[in-house]
Amino acid sequence: MSRIAVIDTETTWSDQVMSIGAVVADSRDYRLVDSRYYLIDPAYRRGGLFSNALHARGTPGEIILSRQKTAADLREWLSFHGVDAIFAYNALFDQKHMPEFMDFQWFDIMKVAAYRQFNSSIPETMPCCKTGRLKSNYGVESVYRMLSENQRYFEKHNGWHDAVDELKIMEMLALPIDTYEVARLAACKTVK
Repeated sequence: MSRIAVIDTETTWSDQVMSIGAVVADSRDYRLVDSRYYLIDPAYRRGGLFSNALHARGTPGEIILSRQKTAADLREWLSFHGVDAIFAYNALFDQKHMPEFMDFQWFDIMKVAAYRQFNSSIPETMPCCKTGRLKSNYGVESVYRMLSENQRYFEKHNGWHDAVDELKIMEMLALPIDTYEVARLAACKTVK
């Protein structure tokens, strides 16, 4: 795979996808190649925990489409870039909320970033399970702060910004793409 996608979804109070941020990157150096930001109509109008972040400063032009048209447009865009692998942080959540993309390979960035054997930035003083996974503080915000040494970083909870930040985590880890084979997800039953 020469190009990958990193995707982040945000949901409404009733657990419907209201926004999708997607970035395409080179799988060798995790350099951002292209990006998209979708607001799902009418779901984004219903509101959710992070509705206030839907229009966060610096977010590129929003593409406002129905769920069906968003899925078709996103699929066409991913195909244009030759992407067949989707990465996400806590990817099971995004995978379950995007049943239209079950034919893609899914990988969980967290299943690499939260483990001492892959993330050399995890301090020896932080408690880990026998598997090497941090016992706590392994969300996007904590891991990004650890890798970047920027304690002022805050996750925006905006699909596009979060997708960019999750890609940045992969870039900061600087691991070969095949390392993520341990984080491949199996196909799952979907939530509608």
